[in-house]
Amino acid sequence: MERAEDAGVFKITDDLALVQSVDFFTPIVDDPYDFGRITVANSLSDIYAMGARPLTGLNVVCFPQAAMDFSILRKILEGGLDMMHEADVILLGGHTVDDPELKYGLAVTGVIHPAKVVHNTTARPGDALVLTKPIGTGIISTAIKAGTASPAAIKRITDSMAALNRAASEAMVALGAHACKDVTGFGLLGHAAEMIEGTQVGLEIDSAAVPLFPEAKEYYEKGFVPGGLKRNRDFRKHMVAFDPSVPDCLKDLLFDPQTSGGLLIALPASKAPRLQEKLNKSGIKAPIIGKVVAEHKGRIRVV
Repeated sequence: MERAEDAGVFKITDDLALVQSVDFFTPIVDDPYDFGRITVANSLSDIYAMGARPLTGLNVVCFPQAAMDFSILRKILEGGLDMMHEADVILLGGHTVDDPELKYGLAVTGVIHPAKVVHNTTARPGDALVLTKPIGTGIISTAIKAGTASPAAIKRITDSMAALNRAASEAMVALGAHACKDVTGFGLLGHAAEMIEGTQVGLEIDSAAVPLFPEAKEYYEKGFVPGGLKRNRDFRKHMVAFDPSVPDCLKDLLFDPQTSGGLLIALPASKAPRLQEKLNKSGIKAPIIGKVVAEHKGRIRVV
């Protein structure tokens, strides 16, 4: 790949290619079983964003064996395995090292027809932008670490982060999506910027249409702001123009680093309602949050 994609693609034959990715991180929730589920869902998301089907996984584990009981690791791996089973992914094995800081992730291999790869920089003017999960996991995760997040907020983001992007991927492929990016550590605007950087298109995003977790604004205003948000904002601010009507809080939330976020899908505007209908049947709310435009190439306008 000449450009940074969500996963690497290796063509084997004219009708078969491997799609591979690896991801791992430190715990963002307290429950080890949920951490395992979230981590695997996040790792599989790179494969789904390419329109591919994940087949196998290899566990990647860093575990402080002198500081933690192995029962914790057992619950993490149990959660990860259950998520793999849900995704019809086979665990082939993995590797574990002794490390002062707990980390868990997955190396994933999937398959796709080489001509059907969904790239992240191939959006076209007139495409609608559809987002399949709410924003705010970084803010709320920071509140969790501070012991401030409510049980309802924890459950909401846990359920979202542990939800596979499988149905969204399959639906976008069926409808001929032009481009896709999974929304993770660089935040919504950071990943949107990746979709248009160096291209001949721009984006317009309706900030009021972007779905947020209910507690995201409240926790932001209380100061639970992850360091990654500021880094995301500083790195991409030269590509983003905000309308004066956009609240400062929302400007920052659009840069909030996500874990196991949704897919940002660009597809013909005429097909967007059908995508929403398909996803709604799977219990996924996927609003149209903007559009791809021929103007202001390589830049994002947020209104």
